[in-house]
Amino acid sequence: MNYTIVTLGCKVNQYESQAMEQWLAERGHTEVGPGEDFDLAIVNTCTVTAVADKKNRNVIRRLRKQCPEAVLAVCGCYSQVKPEDVRALGVDVISGSGGREAFLALVLDAVADRQKREALDEALRRRSFEILPPGGLATRTRAMLKVQDGCSNFCSYCIIPYARGPVRSLPLEQALVQVQELAEAGYREIVVTGIEIASWGVDLDKTGALRLPQLLDAICKAAGDIRIRLGSLEPRIIDERFCQLLKGHSNLCPHFHLSMQSGSDTVLARMHRHYDTARYLQSVRLLEQHFPACAITTDMIVGFPGETEAEFAESLDFIRQCGFASMHIFPYSRRPGTPADKLPGQLGNAVKEARSAAAIAVAAELNRHYREAMIGSTQQVLFEETNGAFWTGHAPNSIRVYAPGQQLHNQVLPVRITGLFEDGVLGERLLQENP
Repeated sequence: MNYTIVTLGCKVNQYESQAMEQWLAERGHTEVGPGEDFDLAIVNTCTVTAVADKKNRNVIRRLRKQCPEAVLAVCGCYSQVKPEDVRALGVDVISGSGGREAFLALVLDAVADRQKREALDEALRRRSFEILPPGGLATRTRAMLKVQDGCSNFCSYCIIPYARGPVRSLPLEQALVQVQELAEAGYREIVVTGIEIASWGVDLDKTGALRLPQLLDAICKAAGDIRIRLGSLEPRIIDERFCQLLKGHSNLCPHFHLSMQSGSDTVLARMHRHYDTARYLQSVRLLEQHFPACAITTDMIVGFPGETEAEFAESLDFIRQCGFASMHIFPYSRRPGTPADKLPGQLGNAVKEARSAAAIAVAAELNRHYREAMIGSTQQVLFEETNGAFWTGHAPNSIRVYAPGQQLHNQVLPVRITGLFEDGVLGERLLQENP
């Protein structure tokens, strides 16, 4: 059977799709490329914004039109939260954001007997972590290690706690087993990911002695020379203990994505974020102190309900103060079922678009400044793919590096940075390629 999997949204979705790829490959099925005919299509959906919902629907309609007789199966956060919308699109199998192995069993049954099936649970009642096989069928450069699922923060704008349920953690021993498996498979970098990884361990150890810093310490030790990159972090996880425990690991990538959302204390309060700008800036300065030249990146929502010009100006001033290496800027998107959807002061698209453009301009300025500071430095680059006349890969700080060479895939090589280039930096290799 020929199949295709379309994955939308976060790294957790990518990880879970890779697990399904592995299961299908083990059963002798063949993945086809974009535009090729298929007998089965799986869409792993996202629902973080209204734009994401629209993308889900467009993908489902496109796949149905491409191969009308194929089995079309949908899972993920969108079908968890809005199964009626997915049902209206005439798909064959509907599941939610949990139970990937059980979902795939339903899918294969539907392929065999052409009967429609649904399997949906109540996400808020989940208490167990589903252990999935690590890695995937992609070329062996970077792998994701999912260590956590769910979120219990309930920010006022976010639907994800309702879509993913409460916090569940992969036991430390299982995490180390998967690190070893990924090392044996030839990966050179592991991305530690989850829905909200800063909460790892709260369901495993009520004493507080086993939390994310202890997990990362153990993973870095077990990984040897394999690079460890962190997913998005809640800023309150960064404290002196975090930095002291992890700064000695040379394989921990000095790239920290600290979720921010706003640089205005009053907006943060309306968002129900659990920190203010002073606490956030403390995290930034601690990372800069203990991980010199590290890249600190973030997300920012503009046009949140009631956001005044003064509050937006505060946010722009704050991101300049933090000096982010890179930023993702999002206009606020209303999500029915969240408290923010009912807040007064909903702003129009024109205001949100103007503020997005202004924030993007500041972010671009900060990004250029960070990349300029890299010129003259030597970076250990993990090369991944070709781009025109260059091979490209990422430095430990996540910046894309372009360098000439041949057959550099999956090699970590020292590169001297010579200048800016496109979205990254240009460099020259200093030593011969790895054997």
